[in-house]
Amino acid sequence: MEFTWLQRWQPQLLAILRVVTGLLFLEHGLIKLFGFPPGGKPGLQDVGSFLWIAGVIELVTSVLVTLGLFSRLAAFVAAGEMAVAYWMVHAKMGFYPAVNMGEAAILYCFVFLYLAAAGPGAWSVDGARLRARMPR
Repeated sequence: MEFTWLQRWQPQLLAILRVVTGLLFLEHGLIKLFGFPPGGKPGLQDVGSFLWIAGVIELVTSVLVTLGLFSRLAAFVAAGEMAVAYWMVHAKMGFYPAVNMGEAAILYCFVFLYLAAAGPGAWSVDGARLRARMPR
């Protein structure tokens, strides 16, 4: 059975993927910058440290991706950050992502790369800005 009937929902499902990914990624920035939610790893980081800078990138890009504002650029930056995170942190702990706990970094990297290529989908600030500029 083909699922071609789902094609009509592609813009909305892309937007849901964008929003859910952005909100989940937001937690990583919040943990590093504000220690929220409490007990999350790696926890609150010192200002200016490598992980604090990662937290700033995660906070900014996650909000932009969630809103669909400058979403392609934000997703591309987030994908790059996740690639760096994987190779600088996780890969050093072993070859297999299931062992080095790098699965989330890899998945985020490729979802963000897809969002950078595909665009924000429906329900985005980028889309609203584009519609506002179109002649009627």
